[in-house]
Amino acid sequence: MDTVLWFALLIVFVVAEAATVGMVSVWFALGALCAMISGLLGAKIWLQIVVFVAVSGVSLAALRPIAKKYFNAKRINTNVDALVGRTCLVVVPIDNVNACGQVKVGDVEWSARSSKDEPIAAGTQVRIDRVEGVKVFVTPIEVKVG
Repeated sequence: MDTVLWFALLIVFVVAEAATVGMVSVWFALGALCAMISGLLGAKIWLQIVVFVAVSGVSLAALRPIAKKYFNAKRINTNVDALVGRTCLVVVPIDNVNACGQVKVGDVEWSARSSKDEPIAAGTQVRIDRVEGVKVFVTPIEVKVG
């Protein structure tokens, strides 16, 4: 009976893994498979549970970082995440005290605040440090002469 339970859990974990894209339950499927095998070899239920927990935990800890490295290696920032690091132009002076300021990123104007709480004049080139809601937080770009 216990091997049927492990087989059912194995199927559930495999289906859950197939339904997601983030390698979520493959570790538990491996644990259920090993627990099922230990049950087929005559192990007591407490030992099967220990095998399930141990194999799931060890495979999660050891293999997940490697899997994340290879499966997410070519992740490209899109939408708002793609704004961070871009340079843009201040079109309305930025003043955090008065909660005003705008920058133009491409053809779109964004509400802007200074990352360093210092006013930034219109016409200044800035770098986007982060995005919070509908505001970008920027830092002036130092112009090097020479």
